[in-house]
Amino acid sequence: MVTFFEKMTEEEARNVNSLVLAYVGDAVHSLIVRERLVHNHDCKAGQLHVLASQQVNAHSQAMLADKVLPLLTEEEADIFRRGRNVKSHHTAKNQTRCDYRQATAIEAVIGYLYLTGKTDRLMFLLGEGNEDRG
Repeated sequence: MVTFFEKMTEEEARNVNSLVLAYVGDAVHSLIVRERLVHNHDCKAGQLHVLASQQVNAHSQAMLADKVLPLLTEEEADIFRRGRNVKSHHTAKNQTRCDYRQATAIEAVIGYLYLTGKTDRLMFLLGEGNEDRG
């Protein structure tokens, strides 16, 4: 995975607001899912969008969080807890509050790993949660 900026230090990334980490993580997760779909499916953009939406939503991300939580380092687990416990005024449509909080938490971890340039670790964790996905 290519980054287009100078990576942050772990300390700098820890000081980023959890919702901002989740904002970045959501975009990164969406891009990775879309790239995998393009490589593994020969279909039109609308069909790719439907497939991506099935993976990049609060419920699916909460399931991903459950799978990777035991694999997180202490630092990643701390970022996860901060993301899960952040007070947000937004909730996902048609999703439970629990799923939304878990999704925000895993997005924060994804954002943290991306911003610190730990893309190998990021891809490992996403691979663990996406073994059965195209």
